[in-house]
Amino acid sequence: MSTTYWFLLLLFPVSFFAQRVEDAKAIKSMCGCYEVQYSFAETFQYPKDTAQYIPSKIKHEYALEWAQLVEDSPEKIVLQHILIIGEDAIIKHWRQDWLFENTYFYTFNGFGEWKFHALSKEEVRGQWTQKVYQVDDSPRYEGTASWVHVDGRHFWENTTYAPLPRREHTKRNDYNIMKRTNVHEIVKNGWIHDQDNDKIIIDNTGNEYLLAQEKGINTYIKVEDNKCTAAQQWWLENRGLWSKVRQRWDEEFKKNNDIKLKEKVGDRRLHNYLFELSPNASQEEVNKVMNRFISN
Repeated sequence: MSTTYWFLLLLFPVSFFAQRVEDAKAIKSMCGCYEVQYSFAETFQYPKDTAQYIPSKIKHEYALEWAQLVEDSPEKIVLQHILIIGEDAIIKHWRQDWLFENTYFYTFNGFGEWKFHALSKEEVRGQWTQKVYQVDDSPRYEGTASWVHVDGRHFWENTTYAPLPRREHTKRNDYNIMKRTNVHEIVKNGWIHDQDNDKIIIDNTGNEYLLAQEKGINTYIKVEDNKCTAAQQWWLENRGLWSKVRQRWDEEFKKNNDIKLKEKVGDRRLHNYLFELSPNASQEEVNKVMNRFISN
């Protein structure tokens, strides 16, 4: 064995390396084909005007979803989710990036901005950051925590701020930020995304008012990969385009500046324009579309 290997063993116990292997295994086990049930229910309400308040309806939805492993390295694991609706109709869904001991973060402020901030290496020691992106690969939410492997359980838990979810922002405007507690737990037949969410009204000085709370449970049941063949083929045909989209976003993230996005340009959202691009669109074409929406 090399001198470097023995030096690392002196610095870090074997359990440190074993933990990282177990962490990566848990993250990558979320790949594959899944039958998914999305369930959300508003649990408690605290409106100042109870007579006028209308709570969100209980929501149950079902889908077939393919989680594609896009990148796999010791420091970064990328999973792209692709929905299959009806007779092989494909929808590019959310993306999750997992970064080991990441120190750079973008936190949503409730006013269409993601504020940049950094943590020290000591604060994220041994932790994985989950960065979640929207269908157009714009930022959604991110947070850091340690994976826990104990008593036969494998889970990761974090609380962070996010924009209103798609199921809410087209129907409600009485709150402007969601405080999400996300738990990802690997189970025998798949995995569970368990959520406890606060619906918050936040003002521009940072004062918060809790309007309501919500429980969400998304259950991913593993099925044979051949049930998601349509999504796999779609990714093979479109991965080049979305690699260019990620490249443009990465250029923006590396500036370590706050990011503000225009909600619409020409009465249309960013994903509307990106979804219309050819799979063979050039980087210049992609950048031209995205530059209309991104501002610092």
